[in-house]
Amino acid sequence: MARTVWNARCDDGGVTEAPQITDDQAAARFEYAADGHLAWLAYRMRGDRLVLIHTETPAELEGRGIGGALVRAAVDRARRDGLTVVPLCPFARAWLERHPEMASRVKIDLGAY
Repeated sequence: MARTVWNARCDDGGVTEAPQITDDQAAARFEYAADGHLAWLAYRMRGDRLVLIHTETPAELEGRGIGGALVRAAVDRARRDGLTVVPLCPFARAWLERHPEMASRVKIDLGAY
């Protein structure tokens, strides 16, 4: 499977340059690696739905807006590929609610599962 690299900008504070997010389709997750640590957002593909399952950010990477950058990369992929985002992950759902300008870029299904 292909790996796509995303340069996602997040306005949650703390990020001085756009983190480089990788879409590791074989592992079904968006990833950000820095300082020997890995943050990720796991997803499943269900037809034309990008189901966001879980976001994990190590304590060493917290406070840099990386979780938001991961969600932004998912939204960018969904927009590019014509997918509906299903945010099962509580962090992703809350982030999308706090960022309606990003959520409005794609179809969001909050009650699919």
